[in-house]
Formats: sequence, C-alpha cells, structure tokens
Amino acid sequence: MSTDRPWGTAVVIGGSYAGLVTARVLSDFFAQVVLVERDAVDEDTGVHPGAPQGYHAHAMLAKGGEILERLFPGLREELRQAGAPVFDYGEGSDFLLPVGLAPRVRTGVRIQTFTRDELERRLRRKVLALPQVRLMPSTQGTGLLRDSSGRVSGVTCRSQGAEPFELAADLVVDASGRSSSLADWLAALGITVPPKRTVKAKVTYTSMTFDRPDESDPGHPGFQVAYQMLSAPRVRRGGVLFAVERNRWTCSLFGFEDQPPTDDEGYLAFAASLDIPHLAKQLSRRTVQEATHRYTNADNQWRPYHAVRDWPDRLIAVGDAVCVFNPVYAQGQTVAAMEAQLLQGMLERHGASGHLDGLAGQFQKKLARLLLGPWALSTNADLMWNPDGRTLAARFAHWYNTRLFEVAVKDAAVWARFVRVVNMLASPAALFHPAVALKVLTGASARR
Repeated sequence: MSTDRPWGTAVVIGGSYAGLVTARVLSDFFAQVVLVERDAVDEDTGVHPGAPQGYHAHAMLAKGGEILERLFPGLREELRQAGAPVFDYGEGSDFLLPVGLAPRVRTGVRIQTFTRDELERRLRRKVLALPQVRLMPSTQGTGLLRDSSGRVSGVTCRSQGAEPFELAADLVVDASGRSSSLADWLAALGITVPPKRTVKAKVTYTSMTFDRPDESDPGHPGFQVAYQMLSAPRVRRGGVLFAVERNRWTCSLFGFEDQPPTDDEGYLAFAASLDIPHLAKQLSRRTVQEATHRYTNADNQWRPYHAVRDWPDRLIAVGDAVCVFNPVYAQGQTVAAMEAQLLQGMLERHGASGHLDGLAGQFQKKLARLLLGPWALSTNADLMWNPDGRTLAARFAHWYNTRLFEVAVKDAAVWARFVRVVNMLASPAALFHPAVALKVLTGASARR
C-alpha cells in the first residue's frame, strides 16, 4: 500500500450503476477494488439482465450530474458528443403539472438526458480502465466472512461452472440492488435486521425507444422533455418523453393500477389518452423503434441497516441494496451518486488516521439521514393513492404541493425554486421560505 492509497482490497458486490460509482471512489483509497458481478458483463456492456429498469426512461437530476462530472471529468461532454442533449430544465421541458403547464422559462438548472444503457456503458469503461479495478463477471456473492474480532473480512463467491471460493477484503460493499441477499447473510451470522419498510406504488411502466428528428428538422417539437406527472387521486395516467443520444426518444408510459400496453396500437392509444399531446404525436411519427419493455416492481423499499445494533465493521451497503424509490420521481441514480460522495468524504477522513474501524456503522447512519428527504418525497406522494394509508404528513404534503403548483404555473420564480429542489440542488425547506409560503397560503385563503 502507498500513502495515497492506505488500504489493500475492497470488494464490491454488484457491477451496475451504484457499484460502478462506488468502485470509482474506492479506487482512490484501495490498492485493489474487485467488482463481483453476477451477469456476463465486460467493458462494452450497457444494460444487462441484472438491471431490470435499464430500458426505461432515466433522469439524472442536476445534483447527480454534478457529482458524476467530478468523479468522471469530461463525461458530460462525451455524452453530448454522442447526441445526449444538455439544456436548461425550464426551457427544455414541457412539464404538465396536475393544475396546468409549468412556465417555459430559464431556471439556471442545466441537465442532460440519455439512456441508462449509454451511461452505464461509459461508466463501466472508465472504471475498468482504472489500474486498481478488477472485474469478476458471471460471479455470484454467496455470503460474508468474519475474522476473530467479528469484523467482515471478505465474501464467499461462486462463478458459473466453478467451485465456490473466498475473496479476502479490507472492506466489503453490497451494491447488488433490490435483489440483495445481505439481510439473509447477516441472519446467518446471527445478526438481526429490522423488517424492511415498504410503501406500495402500484405503478406499471411500459417503455419504448424510437427515432427523433434532428433539431433543425421542421418536425422537431422544440423541447427535450415532455412530462405528465401522476397525481392522486385524479391523474392516474402519465408519461415522459426524453431526448436521448443518437437522435432518439425514450418514452415511458405509466399508470396507477393501469398497465400501459406493450403492443404498438395499444401503446399509442394510451399515449393519446394523456392530457399532454406531444408523446402521442412523436410516437405517431416514428419510423424506427426498439423493443417495448414493461416494469411492474416499482414499490418503495427501505432496508433499515442503520438500525442494526451490532452492525459488523468493514461492511457497507449502498444504492438499491438499501433503499429503492418509485422510479417516477427519478431519484435513484442521483441518490446513489450522493452516497458515493458521502463515502468519499468519510474515507478521506479515515485515511488521515490510517484505519477503517468504525466507518461502516457511521456510514449506514449518515446514509439513512441522506435518504430521509428522498424517501419522504416518494412515499408521501404514493401514500395518497391509498385512502387507508394516508398519514398526516402525506396529507399535508399533498395539500401544500397542490397549492404550490397552482402558484408555480403563474409564477416563474416559484417554478424555478421548485426545479432546484426537484434536482436536489436545494433543500425542500426552500419551498417553505416565507416568500413562497405566503403566496401558497394567501392563494389557499383566496379560494375559501
């Protein structure tokens, strides 16, 4: 080990998006980072079977884009050259709120839209090019190893067609997604994990990618995103259209207890039933299309590892292995990037002392605090679909947001503030600033 990389080996279970950004951070602190990935991936792989949402529309919020650019300098420009547009969120989005269209105005929030396939392929190439990183594809993590002091000291693995083996590690990271077996592995060590928190979303996504006219073409609509959001209890259908690389659109249609069809005729009819006409219009113009995919497992899930009293040292969990959000709120990728940034800061502080003891438990607790805001946003909205499950917090959030939207469609400054919060560039507290709250409350009073 060198002074700039104070530790030996880190093992990351899961080589998808969260595992890749975590491996990038770990490569600055460990002499070797081993990515254990159950699918047969290589540096040219994008979407793969272990990433079931890979074919659906993904939004990288501005905060996540900023973190990725710091970790992978030049990534945004690479994607732009591949045709992934960079634009102002307000100017480039045709956004239908439950009370009307949002203002098409400059917000100062720059975002970029691309497919999960393109992003993951480019991240995988960059991570695997790092001399510290080694990929073990077609390999399944099967359990944890512990030393005499109780610390996690590695993992047991099994590769296809080979005998089980052990990987020693100074740090083990579970980034294996919502199908993680970590709770079972901990139970095998006699460690109890509190029950998983689940908030049902009951939302189905059906997605298609197809050709997009060039911006100079008369058929180009003049926006990069068109979006109709779901809103309980009235707006039960929605959809989003993203401009992505190589002159294509990715369209995801979604419905609450209503499955958008996968056949072409039914898909177009569902899009035409929305209150925003652009999705159906662009779909009807398509000349080339890719396969249609459906995704039904959209529930919010949180494994409360921060509440485990005897959490073993040298073990951390990140990404969907800890917390899964309803994808309609587009938080997952940005939250995983924020988790990697959190880990980076903690490793820098521990690196000064040269030891990892105590980091794991501290990280899970700090991660839980990071998750509170995104979890509340996602679950408060989803709880409003269930008359029996609406908490006081969910009812207040719904009431306040509805009034906020009524102000935002007429007030560009309020809309810009909302955009900053949605993109995680500002705290949700910004929406309760006196200048905003007064407009919301006076508007509510005027209606009574």
